[in-house]
Amino acid sequence: MTLDFGPPAALPAGTASAIFLAGSSDADFELTVDGVAYPVQRVGPWFWATVDVSARTAPIELRAGDQLLATIEVDGRRPAGPTTDLIAVCMATFDPDPALLRVQVESLRAQTDERWTCVISDDGSSDERFAEILSVIGGDRRFAVHRSERRLGFYRNFERAIGLAPPEAGLLALADQDDRWHSEKLATLRAALGRAALVYSDQRLTDPSGRVLRDTLWQGRRNNHTDVASQLVANTVAGAAVLFPRRLLDVALPFPHVPGVPFHDHWLGVAAMAAGEVAFVDRPLYDYVQHRGAVFGDVAAGARNARRAGLRTRWRAAYFYGYVPRAVYARTLLLRTVPGADGRRALRRFVAAERSPAALAWLAGRSARALSGRNETLGSELDLARGLLWRRLAARGDASLPPVESFEQRRMRRWRARLEGGGRW
Repeated sequence: MTLDFGPPAALPAGTASAIFLAGSSDADFELTVDGVAYPVQRVGPWFWATVDVSARTAPIELRAGDQLLATIEVDGRRPAGPTTDLIAVCMATFDPDPALLRVQVESLRAQTDERWTCVISDDGSSDERFAEILSVIGGDRRFAVHRSERRLGFYRNFERAIGLAPPEAGLLALADQDDRWHSEKLATLRAALGRAALVYSDQRLTDPSGRVLRDTLWQGRRNNHTDVASQLVANTVAGAAVLFPRRLLDVALPFPHVPGVPFHDHWLGVAAMAAGEVAFVDRPLYDYVQHRGAVFGDVAAGARNARRAGLRTRWRAAYFYGYVPRAVYARTLLLRTVPGADGRRALRRFVAAERSPAALAWLAGRSARALSGRNETLGSELDLARGLLWRRLAARGDASLPPVESFEQRRMRRWRARLEGGGRW
């Protein structure tokens, strides 16, 4: 038996999570978690399953028949203490461009709201670039730099940065290494947060010299901060735009362990919409600097990689890297929080789409919302529906985890390409 995608090594004590597993086995087996059996999906030698792990204080054993498949350790949780109105700015870095990093740091130093501190989680930058980070920070005690001993990737590095925030910080903001904040950003977000679970703002798109490419992110696509199903399908919450109270971490941490290329802001946005209201400041509060080193810096490359994969591979990838991670998000939120009635119904419907034709029809039918102007997902439900159709038809054939780059949300990719390339709408 081989596990191609296993569970996380550890979970905090008292935390519930949905766990996805995938691998291959020559024999049938019963999957159990601490003695409780879970259904396993099989196609030929390949298998996969999602299990709901409830809050525990002892290690969790996953078994395939009599064989110990994996053990999830349970870590102690840092006790909560009193918080203040301090904002912890959580910045993730990896081999930053020194000039762009300096602009970002100086824009943080120029904030009119001075009740902030900044923790920097560096994801194993080269010695040269790490030394440049320290040089840019200088002796400013408002900054604390923490270098990771191993490469985590941006999703886990932002999770690490959040975990490094001082416990007295009652508010948290996220920062990229290469943006330019407007001086009133923190003050405006603080004033707009109110009782919401999260607030975020619009953004301008600029080139590294500061030339404005777009005055708003929301050209060619409708913003969304109220519909959890739409947020689950396609993210509208930019991480560098957010401010949220520490209480959101009770729902958001740890980040779910999912296959593919997950995004920290996608998860935080879904978690916030499930946990409460999300507020939006309808004006840009920072400049999103477009350059080839950014995560979305080469949109065309993703399209080329996806096109090289065959149709069946792309549909299989749409299941494992499109639908499955979002279903894990939904199941985790149903375990960790009690959304409002509409949100809970949407999360349950999304999870049920794998087995219920009616729920699958609901998901695919949501793409028609664009006809009435509600195009916040750009019809990306159809990409996920193709993955679910592959699952229904995959009685034979390859059911292994495909190359990650074989999945894309095509309409989202085209929208980003127009934003970044200055194309017409």
